[in-house]
Amino acid sequence: MDKQQLRKELVAKRENLSDKLGRIDLLTQAMRIWLMGRADSVIGAYWPIKGEFDPLPALHRWKEDGELMSLSAQHTKMRRIGLPVVHKTDMTLTFHVWYPGCEMEADAYNIPKPKDTEVITPTLLFVPCVGYTVSGGKAYRLGYGGGFYDRTLASLSPRPYTVGLAFDCARCDFEPQEHDMPLDRVLTDS
Repeated sequence: MDKQQLRKELVAKRENLSDKLGRIDLLTQAMRIWLMGRADSVIGAYWPIKGEFDPLPALHRWKEDGELMSLSAQHTKMRRIGLPVVHKTDMTLTFHVWYPGCEMEADAYNIPKPKDTEVITPTLLFVPCVGYTVSGGKAYRLGYGGGFYDRTLASLSPRPYTVGLAFDCARCDFEPQEHDMPLDRVLTDS
């Protein structure tokens, strides 16, 4: 099966999960528990489209928890969340500060992005997976085919720790290409 057909099938499967709310809850819990052991204060994420898991509620809770800890510990390391903005010239992403209620605008692909907020550099990056596979002991994501995350990860130094977010039904078999950047981890609803 070619990747375009595989993408269509995986998106349809994801959009039609009969127990999606339960799976969202499980993946949210997995994400929140996993974040407890991380020292990151700047995390990049994504605006969910086409039935993708929405990481933003869990990240907002992570940010609020960090603010409460900062108040009680008398330190000022504020946690920040960034959403991607596509740069048409080199087809890479930068991450701009996002918070609930910040002004948004549509990007070149009609996906909401923060309007006029500060550019930040994440040390941890949550990426959406249309699909994912494990090959040669490494995890690889199948995206929508634009290559934005692969180009961005290849250009960042230091490279952020990358975590794919997907429902179990997204695991599939495909052959990673030479330019595909491996993920450091994949979190799923199981």
